[in-house]
Amino acid sequence: MLFNSYIFIFLFLPVSLILYFFFSSRKMHKTALIVLILMSLWFYGYFNASYLWILCGSILGNWIFSRGMIKSEGKKRKIMLVSGLICDIALIFIFKYYDFFILNVNQAFHTSFELRYLILPLGISFFTFQQISYLVDTYRGETEGYHFLEYTAFVSFFPQLIAGPIVLHDELISQFRDEKKWTFSQDSFAHGIYIFAVGLFKKVIVADTFGTAVSWAWTNLNAINSMEMIIVSICYTFQLYFDFSAYSDMAIGIGKMFHLELPINFNSPYKATSIIEFWDRWHMTLTRFLRKYIYFPLGGSRKGKIRTYVNIFIVFTVSGIWHGANWTFILWGMLHGVANILNRVFKKTWDKCNRVIAWMVTFTFVNSAWIVFRSDNVGQAFDLLRKCVQFDGFAISANLYNNFYLQEIGIFVEHIGPLAHIWAAVPGLNMWIFIITAFAGCLCLKNVHETVFVPNVKNAILTIVLLVWSIISFSGISEFLYFNF
Repeated sequence: MLFNSYIFIFLFLPVSLILYFFFSSRKMHKTALIVLILMSLWFYGYFNASYLWILCGSILGNWIFSRGMIKSEGKKRKIMLVSGLICDIALIFIFKYYDFFILNVNQAFHTSFELRYLILPLGISFFTFQQISYLVDTYRGETEGYHFLEYTAFVSFFPQLIAGPIVLHDELISQFRDEKKWTFSQDSFAHGIYIFAVGLFKKVIVADTFGTAVSWAWTNLNAINSMEMIIVSICYTFQLYFDFSAYSDMAIGIGKMFHLELPINFNSPYKATSIIEFWDRWHMTLTRFLRKYIYFPLGGSRKGKIRTYVNIFIVFTVSGIWHGANWTFILWGMLHGVANILNRVFKKTWDKCNRVIAWMVTFTFVNSAWIVFRSDNVGQAFDLLRKCVQFDGFAISANLYNNFYLQEIGIFVEHIGPLAHIWAAVPGLNMWIFIITAFAGCLCLKNVHETVFVPNVKNAILTIVLLVWSIISFSGISEFLYFNF
């Protein structure tokens, strides 16, 4: 089930809210949690019912291991932790990396092991990492005696189940236990709808429009020239940005409708003037997880510069692997690791650099790395990067321009004479407006979590406009990109 779908907006979400608050407001909190769990399982199983046994089995298994650690001491406690981690890593490996591993083994050793062609369960990396954090925190004695319903609701809570944020146990379970959160809050609900509407608009109108251009380009890679490739790379950069920003907003917005707060996962990463700053702003909960559960256990920055740089490279390589079973993802992670290390080595020099130049270099690197990220294989990635700089043509196809045509804007323009003449006189004006507006939005606008929300008429009208505009554009429904990770 997608956030940008009729069934979610007009059936699933209203029913979930009504049932949850019906029971929680009457202090029937266990019943409310059961309702929330069942609705979350419906949400997850809607994609593919066979996914449910994977999710439920993972939850039950990790719960058993966590309880085992609480009841044991010493070596037995460590055995329970290691066993749980092995099971979690094995689950991800089997469904996400097995075929990739076997394919590379076959190519390297000329073997013929069979591929399984398993369907990747949605969000498996997210809910598995979330449970790994819980296991480790339990081993460290940082968790309380949560009962099974609380734990299940924490893992399966549907706004963050498929594409994050990666929530820590104390961020959500403590709210489930807070009686103040059990009652419906008009202010929180109004704020949640507003944030959800902004996110829905980002996804349906902005991200999916850029995505249409990217999809067209990837089916015509042999025909596009250098200028078109540069434009398409920027389009993909913005597609990723607004797609991920949209999901993050909608997840937080839905959480607020339930009177619950989810952690911030996205903070204007394209404002960054360094790679270090970029990763402080992009997928913030993943960065937090990698820092807390991999970087620090490896020694962090406590064991000298060389060891620090090695640890950073390992962390970013893991980040690349986490994103997908392809050498392009691994290479993308390694590139960011090297860039992060260089940023640290030359930090004093970099900090003295002009901020505009620092931003341009950072954005250019991030944009170039996204080409690697999007490519089907490493060879294609280098071909596309080469195409960007070989300057084999500057003409822009009308087919690329046409991907940015929005019927509703076209109708508006046609009824205003001067605008119609301008649109006709400037080729691809729609595209340039989209790109320029996207740049302006990324660099100048605040995130919704940075603004003070006031439930007034102005915000009510804006919310309605964004919702209506987005809903009437559902004909182009698409999945969120991070569903695949």
